Amino acid sequence: MIVCVCNNISDREIRQAVDLGLTSMSDLYKELGVGTCCGKCVSYARQVMNEHLESTTTVTELRRTPHSLST
Repeated sequence: MIVCVCNNISDREIRQAVDLGLTSMSDLYKELGVGTCCGKCVSYARQVMNEHLESTTTVTELRRTPHSLST
């Protein structure tokens, strides 16, 4: 679905940009041009970005806990 009509930016492109490390509207503005013309897309672009950020949470550390041994 096209999110930014002025620059022909789709929700898929926004999700791909998030996968590549973009994490803010400022990033989307600079790298994709989202919201640079009329600005009507900004709220939906933010929603798409935030939903994808939330769905792609990554584990950065695993902590192993020792098993309790019963004697």
